[in-house]
Amino acid sequence: MVRELISDADKLCGELAAGGVAAVPTDTVYGLAADPRNPKAMQRLFELKERPSGVPVAVLVGELDQAKALIEWDGAIDDLAREHWPGALTIVGRSVDSNLALGTLDTIGVRLPDHDLLRECARRFGPIACTSANRHGEPTITNPADLDAAFGDDIEVVVDGGILEGLASTVVDMSGHPAVILRQGVLELDL
Repeated sequence: MVRELISDADKLCGELAAGGVAAVPTDTVYGLAADPRNPKAMQRLFELKERPSGVPVAVLVGELDQAKALIEWDGAIDDLAREHWPGALTIVGRSVDSNLALGTLDTIGVRLPDHDLLRECARRFGPIACTSANRHGEPTITNPADLDAAFGDDIEVVVDGGILEGLASTVVDMSGHPAVILRQGVLELDL
């Protein structure tokens, strides 16, 4: 059984600040969230996920300016972000912030989710590392009832967002030219 069900940004921000890992609903699937500036929290996130350390984790932001502070921003990225954010699009760009323990130093995937609580928490707390709530290579979790079976007591808190859509975000690598769709998710793009 998970330790606590929460439903507000203050409690989620507090848990992340304390180095905890939280299960959160996004606008696509459930994710595991942690503080990307805390190496111990990120190590724990990778361990829970059973994810190889070289497979990077994206970050959720609360507003466009936070994304601009993380990656090299240009007109093409700006156009894509303004058209599809908030929403199910993760944009990978060249990193300008090396203080985040995301599994890679060269690029960062950023997303402005269409989820009020996550955006509010990210506005207050800063960027939030988030990866799908599942063991590496297993199906994503869309029902909060499945979180206990997958992670048990290893997750400090859960934000219950009900049953979700079930498709992950679309991931576009904008760090080079031409742009490349790394994962076609719920948002269908044709670059």
